[in-house]
Order: sequence, then structure tokens, then C-alpha cells
Amino acid sequence: MQASVFIAVSLDGFIASPNGDIDFLNQHPSRNPEEDFGYYAFIETVDAIVMGRKSFEKVLSFDCDWPYESLPVFVLSRQGISIPAELNTKVEVLSGDATSISEQLKKRGFKHLYIDGGQTIQGFLAAGLIQELTLTRIPTLLGCGIPLFGGLVHAIPLETLHTQQYDNGYVQSRYRVLG
Repeated sequence: MQASVFIAVSLDGFIASPNGDIDFLNQHPSRNPEEDFGYYAFIETVDAIVMGRKSFEKVLSFDCDWPYESLPVFVLSRQGISIPAELNTKVEVLSGDATSISEQLKKRGFKHLYIDGGQTIQGFLAAGLIQELTLTRIPTLLGCGIPLFGGLVHAIPLETLHTQQYDNGYVQSRYRVLG
């Protein structure tokens, strides 16, 4: 099974401010209103999304329709979480470590997982389950906040596959995890 990350970070490596705010992501709009930074091409390659509880709650707070209409979403939570009734058939809560979650989903026939959320990404990386990362660096320094990677038990070597700069200053790099 393949697991990939597609996420934006501040230049200093944070995915959100200390209180979970992600407004910095919209401070540099593209001159091209159709620009999706490769997201739609990426999302077409995955067959399920695995995210942490905090990421799920953040998505629920957005003023828009459920963005993952065609994909099953698995929310990782050690404690109970309330799923809105309209999402009962689209969202499932799972608990366990990254390896057991990956094995459960593999047995259910999933082939390519999109891993989202800081702690979830960290857990899957630590377990050696991520094969590819796409990081979009936003030209903003937050100074503090929720880090994407946190402390690692050991170095994780990466190979840069592609880097692209966008008209709004975003720099996106795609990496293969080695080893």
C-alpha cells in the first residue's frame, strides 16, 4: 500500500498557529484563480484519506460543502468524536497506531492513502509508512505553532523529485522517502 502526504507549511515549518489557525495559507492569493497547486491531480490518485481528529474538526469548521465527497475519510481518534449525520456514510472513526491502521485499510482493499494532519503524518512517518511527501512552503514566518514534523526518532532521508515556484511565492517540492 502507498501512503502520501500533500500539505502546506509556513516557511519555518508550521502547519498552523498555536491555536490551530491556518489563515496564513490564504495571505498570498495566486493571480490565477483556477490554480490548485496540483491538489486535484494528487487527489485523483488516492482512494482514501486518513486524518487526525483535529484536522477533521478544522475541515468541519470551513464555510463550504464537505470537500471529500468521492473519497472515504478515516479519522483517527483515541477518544470518541461526533460525526455529523450527513457524513455518517463518508467518515469512519478508527483508533490504533499507524501500522495497525495501515493494515486494516490494506485488508479492506485500499491502495493509496492520503495522510493528513500533523500528528497523523508524524506517526505514519515514524512507522516508515509514508512513501511520498508534497510540501508547499508558504512565504510566511509564524515563529511558533503546530509543527509538521516535531521530533523524529531518527533521520529520514528524502529524494527531491520535483520543485516548482508559483506566481504567489509558494514553493512546492515533492519528495520520495528513501530507505
